[in-house]
Amino acid sequence: MALSMHRDSNSSGSGSSKLQQQMDASKYVRYTPEQVDALERVYAECPKPSSLRRQQLIRECPILSNIEPKQIKVWFQNRRCREKQRKESSRLQTVNRKLTAMNKLLMEENDRLQKQVSHLVYENGYMRQQLHTVSSTTDTSCDSVVMSGQQQQQNPTPQHPQRDANSPAGLLAIAEETLAEFLGKATGTAVDWVQMIGMKPGPDSIGIVAVSRNCSGVAARACGLVSLEPTKVAEILKDRLSWFRDCRCLDVASAIPTGNGGTIELVYMQVYAPTTLASARDFWTLRYITSLEDGSLVICERSLTSSTGGPAGPPATCFARAEMLPSGYLIRPCEGGGSIIHIVDHIDFDAGSVPEVLRPLYESSKILAQKMTMAALRHIRQIAQETNGEVQYSGGRQPAVLRALSQRLCRGFNDAVNGFVDDGWSIMSSDGVEDVTIAINMSPNKFLGSQYNNLSMLPTFGGVLCARASMLLQNVPPALLVRFLREHRSEWADYGVDVYSAASLKASPYAVPCSKPGGFPSSQVILPLAQTVEHEEFLEVVRLEGHAFSPEDIALSRDMYLLQLCSGIDETTTGACAQLVFAPIDESFGDDAPLLPSGFRVIPLEPKSDGPAATRTLDLASALEVGHGGARAGGEADTSNQNLRSVLTIAFQFTFENHYQESVAAMARQYVRNIVSSVQRVAMAIAPSQLSSHMVPKPFPGSPEAVTLAQWICRSYSVHTGAELLQADSSAGDAILKQLWHHSDAIMCCSVKMNASAVFTFANQAGLDMLETTLVALQDIMLEKILDEAGRKILLSEFSKIMQQGFAYLPAGVCVSSMGRPVSYEQAVAWKVLNDDDANHCLAFMFMNWSFV
Repeated sequence: MALSMHRDSNSSGSGSSKLQQQMDASKYVRYTPEQVDALERVYAECPKPSSLRRQQLIRECPILSNIEPKQIKVWFQNRRCREKQRKESSRLQTVNRKLTAMNKLLMEENDRLQKQVSHLVYENGYMRQQLHTVSSTTDTSCDSVVMSGQQQQQNPTPQHPQRDANSPAGLLAIAEETLAEFLGKATGTAVDWVQMIGMKPGPDSIGIVAVSRNCSGVAARACGLVSLEPTKVAEILKDRLSWFRDCRCLDVASAIPTGNGGTIELVYMQVYAPTTLASARDFWTLRYITSLEDGSLVICERSLTSSTGGPAGPPATCFARAEMLPSGYLIRPCEGGGSIIHIVDHIDFDAGSVPEVLRPLYESSKILAQKMTMAALRHIRQIAQETNGEVQYSGGRQPAVLRALSQRLCRGFNDAVNGFVDDGWSIMSSDGVEDVTIAINMSPNKFLGSQYNNLSMLPTFGGVLCARASMLLQNVPPALLVRFLREHRSEWADYGVDVYSAASLKASPYAVPCSKPGGFPSSQVILPLAQTVEHEEFLEVVRLEGHAFSPEDIALSRDMYLLQLCSGIDETTTGACAQLVFAPIDESFGDDAPLLPSGFRVIPLEPKSDGPAATRTLDLASALEVGHGGARAGGEADTSNQNLRSVLTIAFQFTFENHYQESVAAMARQYVRNIVSSVQRVAMAIAPSQLSSHMVPKPFPGSPEAVTLAQWICRSYSVHTGAELLQADSSAGDAILKQLWHHSDAIMCCSVKMNASAVFTFANQAGLDMLETTLVALQDIMLEKILDEAGRKILLSEFSKIMQQGFAYLPAGVCVSSMGRPVSYEQAVAWKVLNDDDANHCLAFMFMNWSFV
């Protein structure tokens, strides 16, 4: 009979000798299988039982009666230790497998780069030889030789043998050529790849991402490691609708099995236009699914054109036909489980058919990499982590449900921006000004959800109205603008219009026939639902809290809810589209709740430089960081964000009754115009400005220079408290400002004026983080709004002491950020800030060891 042995740690007496201790140490407790099973059952329920629970276990299990309670305790300690070691060993094995696979991937990438170097050296020698040979000829003939060589490299002309491209054998020949060209791009040197900035390989990174240089069309390539089997990865990648947000539809017209076990599919795909200023694209492609001799799976694809041959695709009047050059996915099994994925996207969007100002949207390989190549890899990694239980979601909703909600928000917004005729959209006549386009959709299927399934409601439902506009922005980073729109909704939104949008979800959906501009103020609280692995996308619920100040407003001042999707707000990401999309929902919305999305999309029109992208915030950080080791000689300004152009697309949707159509259209048109004006005002405020050679932040209106204010704050603190706020060697003004800005505690100043509320005028980086705001919006925050009731009472009781003594210490408490989140702090200090004339300038606060609750 197998026995479980456990060392007895109970000594025979306190005064035993060393020999006796060694003899006692050799004693073991032997557990029978029945005893082990009983202990394992308890461990499964409670890995760390209390002393009472262990004694109860001995009483309830007679088979454990010969085991002392202390030995039971030791068994559980050892069992927890073994479990911890097992988990750690499993984790290390997983990391080792990832590193091994990544090492293999990097070695292959290194081999590919070596081949590319050899190829370039050969071409360089060949070109030198050609130039030397034709040195006696004219420059024109020399240029023709050079250009001819480049064209042969960039646009190799495939030589197709005579074949019937419409027959299965002809399609198989096209498929095999597509496979060969795709593999040359994925693992060879068919395209000159340049690695994207910031894409460092590693076990936890998205992978190695590169974009094309000097090739026809735009191309992007990515390779990475995921913990899913190749067949599962192939299934996900084939379902392009699930991860490619710009894909409107994908139909497999026919599928033909091949003799080698593969499949040839004829695929028609439609892709949304990113803005109202351009046409949507469609593709007619041949997709080849097969396996290689080493067990790898391949899904490659290319467009069928007049040059390649093959069946003609379906015509589409509202779309511009784009060409997909040989692209696809190479999925290789990895030792120990998982897959190594190579993704290549190579597309010619026919950029010449769009206005010249928008051509960068279709000529940027970085935008293609973000929208398609990296999106596919991120989606697979997201599903892999969800499958392994590494992703936790709040709200009790399954990950697939949350992904579906995000997909519906994006799809609804894309439908609104594009307004396809086959969806039922038609353009209303304008009011003489073409800045805002109004489209209506009278189709009953547009917004018929679970609460509209009663036929008696159909006559009152007129349809959906969409007001959309596009504008060009200059020198405004897209991520910066969208982050501001998300965090400061009150700067552009109208609460009355939000009330009208939310009314469509009620039992009497059109109780508010139209909104009067202005309305009454509201505040927002953002409740996170989910976020992607790399935090490039956030799904959240926004609660809009209304505040009524008149009896007639009480009926409308209710809390409303929005389901909101925000993406692309990381300023260090190259070529990313920034987007904020939201839709009104009920407080307890279902998974299949109807959504009518509205929002903003900002796309960079010019790719950023290959140099390190400088981050910028809506505060003094940019000026301070540029000055730190990065000041340009001769007063040259930082131009990293200068001449940055982007296109902003706005689309807002509203439901309407038949007899209110004109009123709602007028309201929507004016509302979007007001939003455009607000965005223009915000864009001017946050656009990077030329910095002086001193790199001193611009002063606030009516306030001293930032350096002078920093000196006043630190000097007043020292005078009143007798302690130094900063290090003693900070004598220079710039050094004081930098140390104050980067101080770990939240430091902020507010005005002190008679018969006026105290508003904030300055905050350091920690203070802005604590208030969840920016310097642009800081002056809209009142002191009394961030303090809770207890904090206001304490400040009121200590105010006279502050004015007489100059400072006061405030006990630990809780305040509220501008986003409505509670913030706790261990202690606070308040002191008077005196100017050079020893007159009261403002009141300063320092919140120590703060954190979000």
